[in-house]
Amino acid sequence: MNCTHIIFDLDNTLYAPTDAMDEGIRTRMIRAVADYFGTSYDAAVALRQKQLPYFSTTLEWLRSEGLPDPERYFAQVHPAHEADELAFDPHLRPLLESIPLPKSILTNAPREHAERVLAKLNVSDLFTSITDIRDCALQGKPYPAAYRLALERAGCTIEHALFLDDQYKYTAGWEALGGVAVLVGTQNGTPLHESALPSSTKKNTRGKTVRIDSVYEVPALLKRSDDL
Repeated sequence: MNCTHIIFDLDNTLYAPTDAMDEGIRTRMIRAVADYFGTSYDAAVALRQKQLPYFSTTLEWLRSEGLPDPERYFAQVHPAHEADELAFDPHLRPLLESIPLPKSILTNAPREHAERVLAKLNVSDLFTSITDIRDCALQGKPYPAAYRLALERAGCTIEHALFLDDQYKYTAGWEALGGVAVLVGTQNGTPLHESALPSSTKKNTRGKTVRIDSVYEVPALLKRSDDL
């Protein structure tokens, strides 16, 4: 693979899933579910766990149940102070600077969240573009249109772009379009149920997925051209 651009997921990819921000986002999502259905927190946990395999995001599921105001959901899940939960990583910027390729972000979160995270990590200027969930008409990864929009903004084709994400269902979507995906980490969620897969992801012919433990393995991976 002749890689000329890297598209990064944001949460649990640029920072570790053990960070307090991951727990904060998940807790606020579950509270949003509990509020919407008028149920307990524990009941919301179970309900979300049951339904997530059939949807790309918690938001998509709630919208299918009639959620009228996605912006209120975003405000609840991603409050202005959320970056206080994120630990600063002094090694991330040098790592990204050591990778001599253009980089961009594709996230299923809203843009304000991405901007807060990148600013807290002091890496905002290292990314050429951000494609967020609103840009994708609230249908982000693993829908093909989300990947294609990110590629268009990156000025790159899928044959020459590497995509990193921590979720199986999102790397699978990229792989099915013929791209090389990198699954980051070991706690990678649940794949989409077969009945919920976008039609294109059922035709996995040319792509592949490789796995690394953390974003810090990217430079070594790029040197192993046979893996890509």
